[in-house]
Amino acid sequence: MTKATGADAFEPFQQALTQGWRKALESFQQSAGQGAWTGNGKPLWQMPQMPEMPGMPSLGTMPELTKLSIDPAALQAIQQQYIAEATALWGQGFGAKPEGDRRFAGEAWSGNPLSAFSAAIYLLNGRTLLKMAEAIDADEKTKARLRFAVEQWMAASSPSNSLAFNAEAQKKAIETQGESIAKGIQNLLHDVRQGHLSMTDESAFEVGRNVATTEGAVVFENAFFQLLEYKPLTAKVYERPFLLVPPCINKFYILDLQPENSLIRYANEQGHRVFVVSWRNPDESLAQATWDDYIEQAAIEAIHRVQEISGSPQINTLGFCVGGTILSTALAVLAARGEKPAASVTLLTTFLDFSDTGILDIFVDEPMVQYREMQLGKGGLLPGGDLASTFSFLRPNDLVWNYVVGNYLKGETPPPFDLLYWNSDATNLPGPFYAWYLRNTYHENKLAEPDALTVCGEKIDLRRIDIPAYIYGSREDHIVPIGGAYASTQILPGKKRFVMGASGHIAGVINPPAKNKRSHWIRADGKLPKTQAEWLAGAQEHPGSWWTDWSQWLKGHAGKQIPAPKTYGKGKAYQAIEPAPGRYVKARA
Repeated sequence: MTKATGADAFEPFQQALTQGWRKALESFQQSAGQGAWTGNGKPLWQMPQMPEMPGMPSLGTMPELTKLSIDPAALQAIQQQYIAEATALWGQGFGAKPEGDRRFAGEAWSGNPLSAFSAAIYLLNGRTLLKMAEAIDADEKTKARLRFAVEQWMAASSPSNSLAFNAEAQKKAIETQGESIAKGIQNLLHDVRQGHLSMTDESAFEVGRNVATTEGAVVFENAFFQLLEYKPLTAKVYERPFLLVPPCINKFYILDLQPENSLIRYANEQGHRVFVVSWRNPDESLAQATWDDYIEQAAIEAIHRVQEISGSPQINTLGFCVGGTILSTALAVLAARGEKPAASVTLLTTFLDFSDTGILDIFVDEPMVQYREMQLGKGGLLPGGDLASTFSFLRPNDLVWNYVVGNYLKGETPPPFDLLYWNSDATNLPGPFYAWYLRNTYHENKLAEPDALTVCGEKIDLRRIDIPAYIYGSREDHIVPIGGAYASTQILPGKKRFVMGASGHIAGVINPPAKNKRSHWIRADGKLPKTQAEWLAGAQEHPGSWWTDWSQWLKGHAGKQIPAPKTYGKGKAYQAIEPAPGRYVKARA
């Protein structure tokens, strides 16, 4: 037998590296479209027909300008780095450790050499694909789409998602003598029957029993919403009532999950007479409903009813997320009609200027908007489950694959968590409403332009909302990026206060003072420069919740205190229809 030389021994590894690099390129092409190489050695890719994200426009076919290229020198540098890192991993052999990713941080991974090595190779491939995406010669939106495609592919292809490589799932199967696998199959069948991935034990919660429990009553309803009034918790209340408009793409009880983290109850405890819009979960009877319907028959209607019930010519208002966009549009319509019903407006993680929409921007362009208009513009419903899936896939490792692994591979039942129960309680949207919103805000950003839109028969200009405004944004928000929330300060003309909170879209907002968690940032000089980065340079960090700062601000616009009402509503015209939270919020999509 001939003795192999060092070069001979290394040849299989060189072949493996070459094959690995070729597979990395093929994987990239799966994300970047069908590949082709030009005669001058420059790689070109057509942007992919991305899988349609539920509830959002498909990324569809990109324009001709999205022929993409990578500079050969940049590609060679990436290849050389890939080979160097792969060689280092090979040198470590089965002693390689997957570092820097919490999916592989458990002891079971480090104790299983094959799983650890597969995870380390996977992380190397992921880093390489993302470097290739960054090296593409293309406009920023195209690069963002490509990064998103690669990230989705990487999240789905992780070895942690496979029982064959997931060391923790294998260990649990051995320890439980296969019981975890049997339980995982049961969990899978359960989720198939219910039609969505379980993020929490949904049987542990019931709306009105242990979530959305603040005492109140429905005092008005129409086809679009119920108006809830909450029982005062103080002997006196401020003369100006307080109306909250939550997002219609979710249910209102994110503001009233539990007594200890309820913004509704907190406002009640501060002495405000609190009213809340509870949106109807649309069915086929609302399949033709438009943006104008939601403004005229819901937001404006709610404002007028609260005025009539309270007897106060002015009220304080709050809008959260899309609810803030709807509320601001309604106030602009009323301003065009010569009405000024609000003494103040609070906007929580709200877009008025859609210039900076973050990751959501990758879904929106003219072909996609046209597609949605053809599909839903004349009628129909956008299913709530589709929207929920879309937002989950914006954070696929945390909100999708984490539960796939836990529920199905490990046979775990996710623990009860009120926030995730709410997150799974989806809401439909009327097609015409959605199509109008998509084109005029996310795509064309017309809401921010004076008199560019006609809503409810009126040319609207947000700059006519000349009232005090409290504007809040969350620092790590991936739905309404902090810059997008801050942009409202440059539109509204009244006296404004901007506050930034820590964490994301929900956790940043639902941050009660008693928890003493997270921080918020305020500028003592009150200046509002053009950009959020400039604002932050002069801001100071304050430990704990922003709620106390907001509460002090709101009291300054609430008027004098008067005896709290003894009954709900007002006279025979507005009597209690049913107890809060009402039946609208209990309707499942």
